[in-house]
Amino acid sequence: MTKDTLEDFAAWMEDLMRSRGYDIDHPRGGGRSKVADDAGVHRAAVTRLLQRQSMPDLATMRGLARALDVPVRDVLIRSGKLTEEDLPVPVAYARQRAAGSRSITLAEAAELLGIPEERRGLFLQVAAPFLPSQEPEAQRRRAGTG
Repeated sequence: MTKDTLEDFAAWMEDLMRSRGYDIDHPRGGGRSKVADDAGVHRAAVTRLLQRQSMPDLATMRGLARALDVPVRDVLIRSGKLTEEDLPVPVAYARQRAAGSRSITLAEAAELLGIPEERRGLFLQVAAPFLPSQEPEAQRRRAGTG
């Protein structure tokens, strides 16, 4: 790990923390304590990162990723611990990202989640009601309200 890697990673993490509403600049460190609590890590680990003293360990990175709502994959790559080649994106997801920002289908989600083929039908049945309707007008007509 180079000093530049630590600097870049710490700056990225600072931006994430601020954008998520953590007041990490307060002299008493309330925001640092809050992010540490939300991440389930020691405040000292957060302080060492923000002061560019050391790169967090894997457990700390996982906690920070969860607290800051970013994929662990992104944290590991940004930290220089692993590369994009080390953590390839699943092929179906990579195709979807390359095609634009359309949402993935439930079938694609089942594949990405590794749901066994014999249970995918059940997954689709259970998950479908949680999706926003793609055809509100047709649904209203069927319900007799449109």
